[in-house]
Amino acid sequence: MKRSIPSTMTALCLLGLAVSACAPTVVTRGNMVDPETVSVIKPGVSRDQDVVAFLGTPTSVGTFDQKVWYYIGQRTEKVAFFEPEVTDRQVVVVHFDDAGVVTDLKTIDESQGQQIEVVDRTTPTAGRELGFLEQVLGNVGRFSSKENSGPVGPSSGRIGR
Repeated sequence: MKRSIPSTMTALCLLGLAVSACAPTVVTRGNMVDPETVSVIKPGVSRDQDVVAFLGTPTSVGTFDQKVWYYIGQRTEKVAFFEPEVTDRQVVVVHFDDAGVVTDLKTIDESQGQQIEVVDRTTPTAGRELGFLEQVLGNVGRFSSKENSGPVGPSSGRIGR
């Protein structure tokens, strides 16, 4: 009877460790903006300094229009060795006028996103592919002799090839 208590305790501890190992790992990337914080920013009233004070620096600024700021964030969960699953994704887009006053503010969530199909093609390049042996033995015989070695340039008195 005394032997079964330690073995039972060991089994319970191992079971607890096994179950806790399967807990999901939550990872947040980018800037997940709180909806209450976004509601403080008012179009026509808030300025760019106010937006930075409440939301922080933007994740990205518009490529073609520097008066558009993007706050992009994503939260994923990963269990054990499985692929991570996106649980939350949002983009807050803030538009400014020339004076730096907010003109428009929108929050785009995962439901408004679009699935895109990744193209699996590769771009062909000029030349040929080298095999393993060609790569390993490619420089054999290409070493210069002693008469051709040394610096080449105007100060050496030699003309480079």
